[in-house]
Amino acid sequence: MPKGLILAIRKKYEENIKKGAPWIPVTEIIGNSALETAVSGELGKILSLSGKFLATGYYNQKSYIACRILSRDPNEKIDASFFCRRIAAALEKREKLFPGGYYRLIHSEADGLPGLILDRFGGTLICQISTAGMERLKPQLLATLGKTLAPETIIFRNDVPARLKEGLKNYVSVAKGEAQGFTKIHENGCVYFADLLRGQKTGWFYDQRENRKFIADLAEGKSVLDCYCYNGGFGILAANHGAKSVTFIDSSARALELAALAAKENSLLESCEFIRAKAFDALEKLQKAGRKFDIVLLDPPAFVKTRADKKSGMMGYERLMKLGISLIAPSGILALTSCSHHAPRGELKKLLENCLKKSEREFQLLKSAGAAPDHPKHPLLPESDYLKFFAFRVE
Repeated sequence: MPKGLILAIRKKYEENIKKGAPWIPVTEIIGNSALETAVSGELGKILSLSGKFLATGYYNQKSYIACRILSRDPNEKIDASFFCRRIAAALEKREKLFPGGYYRLIHSEADGLPGLILDRFGGTLICQISTAGMERLKPQLLATLGKTLAPETIIFRNDVPARLKEGLKNYVSVAKGEAQGFTKIHENGCVYFADLLRGQKTGWFYDQRENRKFIADLAEGKSVLDCYCYNGGFGILAANHGAKSVTFIDSSARALELAALAAKENSLLESCEFIRAKAFDALEKLQKAGRKFDIVLLDPPAFVKTRADKKSGMMGYERLMKLGISLIAPSGILALTSCSHHAPRGELKKLLENCLKKSEREFQLLKSAGAAPDHPKHPLLPESDYLKFFAFRVE
């Protein structure tokens, strides 16, 4: 660790660090000459004003979140052994939850490795680094992955907007093995397919695993609409659980290709319909045609990406909900998900309930949930509680 890099924290923020806060804003760090010349992502010791050790983290003066904490042990070195301990601990937890090697292995701060996402697809690992500090630690990470998991393929999907705020360039690269064609995923007793090089985020959304199972358990003998279906996560499982028909909607030809491939792999094609269109256009067309479904699942991308988007984004959720209500058959199920951190759970729930009240149809909230347990929440990081899932019975 560079001896000269010391991060002195303002008195009022010391308690936050002691309580477990994983981040330090630039406004809470007292500047010194060493910080002015520090390399982005450089490791440093975090000290109280009295000189007491608080933590070790990495520093980036280009980011508002100037420091992210790695360890609170003054004797712990941030090397390959450090990564080995963190990854081994996460691996033990995931295998108890979802044995078989298909899950999110590292969920950034919640697993003590800020700036790092690791998704496991059997013998393939998708790594996503979003911070300069973790980028500098990439050699230690690679050395650890080879020892602890021995993957056949390692892919870096370092193409997220957060990297730009850290002064990093975006790239996608294969660090080990080969990445060709589509990758099989095993989840909830179904086989799916993902494009790990070109798909959204890391290619698959493990966070919806348990919400998919909830919908599928209600689907036997029902007609299902899976809107914003992506690779077919909700709809394929519903069909596998005995849905009489599933209609998939997405604007991406590749997403629908993968959903159809999964339907074929699971011998479900006969009950599946695929519509390539923009979601609102497709829903309005179904509405005009008088179509009704026993289950309507709406899983849009984030409508509220920033605070500035909140008003327009919430209007988008309202419009989507109204269309969904119009397509629900009597005593049907309407489910909506949101991955928008800036759409608070309570506000979104109230908006959805108001839409249902205005429809003058009786309803019950069946389930309010979040992400699957391989996406743990950090107790002092509200951003980690990003996924909202609401399911209503509509009479």
